[in-house]
Amino acid sequence: MFIVTYNSSFRLQAILSKLKKLKNKVRFITLISDDCSTDDTLSFIPKKKKSMIVNVNKRNIGYGGNIKRCLYYAIKNNFSHAVMIHGDNQYDVRYITALYKKIKKTKVDAVTGSRMIKLKDALSGKMPIYKLIGNFVLTNIFNFVYKSKFTDAHSGLWIYKISSIKDINFKKFDNNYNFDNQLRIKFVNSKKKILEIPIKTYYRNEKSSFHIIYSIKFLMEVFKKFIK
Repeated sequence: MFIVTYNSSFRLQAILSKLKKLKNKVRFITLISDDCSTDDTLSFIPKKKKSMIVNVNKRNIGYGGNIKRCLYYAIKNNFSHAVMIHGDNQYDVRYITALYKKIKKTKVDAVTGSRMIKLKDALSGKMPIYKLIGNFVLTNIFNFVYKSKFTDAHSGLWIYKISSIKDINFKKFDNNYNFDNQLRIKFVNSKKKILEIPIKTYYRNEKSSFHIIYSIKFLMEVFKKFIK
């Protein structure tokens, strides 16, 4: 599994504490990839620890760029699967076991966590109402365009089958927050299967302006299908 961090600070420590409890349930190696944080995130990364690799980017390469670096590492080292976790602790690492069991049992190409399968879970996790409505609307637009049935097309919790990732030229994907959307589109267009599992998340203070920019880019990417 890999944890992508940027100015994650003490939240990374909470993630690592939770990971200790999973070691007896499923075997995995943890890669922490920090995208040149400007806060105290590095002070919460263990200096030396078994089954843990640390990468610190010398310059900020963006959310998508950081994921690419982690996926290249998984491919190079012949891992069968890779789980992506955000360093802000919004997505709980306890779902790693469920993600892995689902992808192994179904043999699909990817499994994502959905906050929208059970709306009460999204609300109990303090998802802002504007974000819940935006997620619902944008996900349904995605489903209409691509004839899919996702409940949450904006999840940042993924497990990938590495052999499926190898088939995709993700090098050209967005280095910022549209990476996940481009990957989802590529999977759908390539007839690769993505399943969802229900998850809970925890939200903190967020800036709505960022989500407006993200939504615009998301829609532009989705409607590229109709641009010849």
